[in-house]
Formats: sequence, structure tokens, C-alpha cells
Amino acid sequence: MENHAYTFIGYTGQEIERFEIPWDGEAPAPESVRVIGPAVETDRIRYMKETRGVAPGDVKEVLVEDGLLKVWIEPATTRADFTLVAGDKKISRADFVIHTRTSDEKFERKEEGRVLYRLYTPKAEGPRPMILFLHGGGNGGYEGERDNNKHIVTDYGPINFAEDYPDIYVMAPMAVEARRDMRTFNPNRRFADSDSMNVPGYGWSRDYLALVCDIIRRMVREGKVDGRRIYVTGMSMGGAGTIRAMSVGADLFAACVPVCPSMTPETFSILKSLKMPVWVASAYIDHTLYRHKYLVDAVMYLRDHGNNNAHLTLYSPEELEKYDISITPDLPYPRLFSENHNSWVPTYKNEYGIMSWLLNQVRD
Repeated sequence: MENHAYTFIGYTGQEIERFEIPWDGEAPAPESVRVIGPAVETDRIRYMKETRGVAPGDVKEVLVEDGLLKVWIEPATTRADFTLVAGDKKISRADFVIHTRTSDEKFERKEEGRVLYRLYTPKAEGPRPMILFLHGGGNGGYEGERDNNKHIVTDYGPINFAEDYPDIYVMAPMAVEARRDMRTFNPNRRFADSDSMNVPGYGWSRDYLALVCDIIRRMVREGKVDGRRIYVTGMSMGGAGTIRAMSVGADLFAACVPVCPSMTPETFSILKSLKMPVWVASAYIDHTLYRHKYLVDAVMYLRDHGNNNAHLTLYSPEELEKYDISITPDLPYPRLFSENHNSWVPTYKNEYGIMSWLLNQVRD
């Protein structure tokens, strides 16, 4: 029999809430059941334990039922390795089948030409609105190695949209990414040189976004999608893709929400030229240190030139801490800036009513 881990999409992305493993005999003593490993052994989690008395990975309940040991825990991330210890048994992450709530159940796997995507379809009949979600860098796939899953379970985003807004379509394509050695990646290379990170034909390139837009146009023609209420959002690389999509599909989208978008000469130029509703969200400072300078400049330029439906939110430290972002005291600056990058969590949790604003926009 297999070992199973059941997850949902929380603030850190895919988070485990329950384990089930084959078991003979009585339940082990609760104190002999625990989760160990990098997923639960961090400064952040130790701080949560010290200040709150409970932290990710803590065991909440243990019971044996129908030949299975069932273990409920405080939700813990799957981004790092973990091991479940139960009595004399030790079961590592690689030995679990991981299930994600609403993933396969609601998101159909689709492939059209080069575009691999997941689609949530509402039950309501008639043309419905759509959110197009563009994932961040590193969450896509490579040629021949795309599993059509990682991009919807890695971050807080499309699965939560389907749960929060069950009456609309949610389309989540997977970008084909160029292979990179992330150990050599420098997010703070000069702004003037930052377009050099784009590899033609990969990531959220114009040609790939055009194929995605063609799929949406077909769904409009088929009467499935309301052509006046199509929205695009994404984070980081996907935030840049969101800005680029507003150029590629200028006739298509009613509004956009780029979150911590990669700022390059190209995306800066597109952003400051938008005539459509746009709400940009990011942290007060991010792992690309110059990001917010160009976001402020672009949005102020839009408003100065008549786009009164252009908005900018830069989350304060206190606002990020509400969502357990950068809560550990005295973080070294590189770690602080990296954790601040998670500004999509408050955005997609509808902080400042950003998502409500988005879904109320209607294209003329």
C-alpha cells in the first residue's frame, strides 16, 4: 500500500495538512510521531513556535482507522524536504503520493500545440468572466519535461481563485522556460541590461502569450467566456508577463494586476503606456532592489497622463507580517528582500480590495 500526503494551497504554496500510511496494530504514542527536516526546521518556524506556541509541522492528532495511521499536522510547506517519523518508521517526502485539494478535481489538464495549461470551468451556463494567471520564474517546465502541475501548486494563486470565485474561468498556462543556473542569477543587474535575461521564445515571451491569447479568443467565439470581462494577473516573471500580455492582447483584457513584476526597459515602457485599468502591487522593497522605483515612476506617469484607473500598492512591513511574510526578527537583508517577494499573498487575499476591483472592471 502507498503512503499519502494531503495538501492545500496556503500562503507558502502547497502545504501538507494530513498524512495517511499503512499501519498494523494500535496507534503509536503521540509523542513518537513528528515531522522533521528542512521543511519545519527553520529560524522562521522556531520563532513561530516560541511566540505562538504552535508552528508548522506540529502534530495535532493521531489515530488508526481501517488499517491506516492518520496524522493531522499544523500545515507545513512541501517546498523543502521532510520526513514523517511514526514510532520506528521514517518515511521521506519521496515515498509519499501527494494530493492537492481541487487540483486535478477541478483543473482540467489541456494541451494545444506548444501551450500546456490547466483550466477551471465554472458550472454556471452562459459566457462567464476569466482570470488568466501567469506563474513566476522557476515554476514552469522545460521542453519535454512539463508535468502540467507544478505551476498551479507552487504558489498561492489559481487554485485559490477557483475556490474564491467559483463562477468564473481560471486559466493557468505553463511557460516553457530556458534552462538557467540560478546560482549565477543576479536579480540586481543594471536596469539598462535587464532585458538581456529574456530568452527569445521562452518564458512569457510575446509569441507564447499570443498563442495563449488565441485560445482565449476561441473560447470567446464559442460563447464560453465573456469577452468584456477577461483579466490577467501574475507574479514576478508572471507579473512581467502580465504587463507584456496587455500589449500582445491589447484588444482582449479588461484590466490587469501585475504583482512584483520584473522591471526591465521593455516592461517599464509597456506599463507606462497602458490605457486600460491596471493595479500594480509589490512590497516596499523586494529582492530586485530597483523594482519599486520603476513601478512608482510608471504609475505616476500614467496618472499624470490621464489614466485615473491606474493604481499602485507597496505593502509595508506591518502589512506583510499580517500574512506571516518576513516575520523573523533581524533577518539579514538578502533574506528579508527575498521573503518580501511574496507580496502576491496579500494581493490574492484581496488586500485593499484589489481582486474585487479587478473582477468589477468591464471592457468597453
